[in-house]
Amino acid sequence: MATPKAEVYTWQGYRCSYEVYPGSPELPPLLLIHPLGVGLAGWFWHRFCQQWQQQGQQNSIYNPDLLGCGHSDQPAVAYTPQDWANQLAYFTRQVIQKPVVVVAQGATLPIALKLLHHPQMEGLVRSLVLSGPPGWKLITTPSPTWRQHLLWNLLFSGPVGWGLFRYVRRQRFLRSFSRRQLFGREADIDQEWLDHLAQDAKQARGRYAVYSFLAGFWREDYTEAISNLQVPTLVLFGDAASGISRLSQTEQAGQRLQAYLDHLPQARGDIIPGRNLLPYESTASFISHLADWLACPG
Repeated sequence: MATPKAEVYTWQGYRCSYEVYPGSPELPPLLLIHPLGVGLAGWFWHRFCQQWQQQGQQNSIYNPDLLGCGHSDQPAVAYTPQDWANQLAYFTRQVIQKPVVVVAQGATLPIALKLLHHPQMEGLVRSLVLSGPPGWKLITTPSPTWRQHLLWNLLFSGPVGWGLFRYVRRQRFLRSFSRRQLFGREADIDQEWLDHLAQDAKQARGRYAVYSFLAGFWREDYTEAISNLQVPTLVLFGDAASGISRLSQTEQAGQRLQAYLDHLPQARGDIIPGRNLLPYESTASFISHLADWLACPG
């Protein structure tokens, strides 16, 4: 099994980190987009990457830390999906330098959509994989701009936000939140998961990326962007998929999947065991479905 190489590049004056898992130059590489949350970064994909190679899959993998996360620089700014899409567009053009398969986890779907519609990404995306994207009502209901900025300015960007971050990065809270909102089985909330979250959450400036997500800067009506996608797309949901927002709490996995299949021009989808973190909690099943689809994505 090849050992990943840790690398850095500079984008708009910021130091950005990523890992490369080598593979066949004849196959399109996977570009992974890690989820956003307390302590989350590119390490989220390590289990997937290791098993991908152990199973003999040949696609190389590029696993970047988004700006504000992990080992990348963490400026104190309000981030939008367009900011991260700009970062990944530069990364794809300047570092990967070939068409990719974009794999987006959960609510990073807006980042993937902005990336696929980026003017400098023409011809650089072979296909798209969505792992447990937001429920259809949530991804198509915008959040008022005034509310986003009110939350950011009054709650998240100042001393209150710092105090809140100190609370939510405690292991007791991380375990409780993981049990209530993320994992289907408590047994899957292992010490590796909690230790990674706690370690990355020690970086207090990482709160700005988390709070940008919580403030709702990603919330738009993405109906048109999804309906206009012109690449083959795989959509996978966990059979116990759930939503944090009240907009998606009543949507069952089958309903969520069908809504996406009804709007995506070139899509296939399936429901597999798990809840909301399929590459981590149902790694083998996720890889099996992804590998089969990559062999025949049409």
